[in-house]
Amino acid sequence: MTETSTARSRAGDVLRAVVDFCGADGAIAAARDFTTAFLERSPTPRMPCPPAVVDAARLVVSELVTNVVKYAPGPCRLELALRTDALEICVHDTHPVTPVARPRDPDRLGQHGMEIVLALCVGLEIETASHGKRIRAKVPLA
Repeated sequence: MTETSTARSRAGDVLRAVVDFCGADGAIAAARDFTTAFLERSPTPRMPCPPAVVDAARLVVSELVTNVVKYAPGPCRLELALRTDALEICVHDTHPVTPVARPRDPDRLGQHGMEIVLALCVGLEIETASHGKRIRAKVPLA
């Protein structure tokens, strides 16, 4: 199993969960499943989350963790923060190079991940550091 630790906490109106993956084997599917379980168990005024929100969150997590598996060696951390208006998805990895959304090209095979993330999210922030980067995306709950 790639999952090394999980934590779940409630601070104010924010419900959080964290999971670390130690390698690539199974990380993408495990991250999607972790996100689904988190949203299905999370009591908020907007719960249960509409299926379209769960699907969007799973797709964003899948695309971000896929980038980690393909381009960043080493561990990966997935943090989820459920707020009243959005799910904040934060992925940390060990590769400092930031992903780039490529220009729209329906003939291109693959490399559409960041385009998908940008289309589904209301916000995207990327912070780089000497030890890697953190990508934070917000999926609206409405």
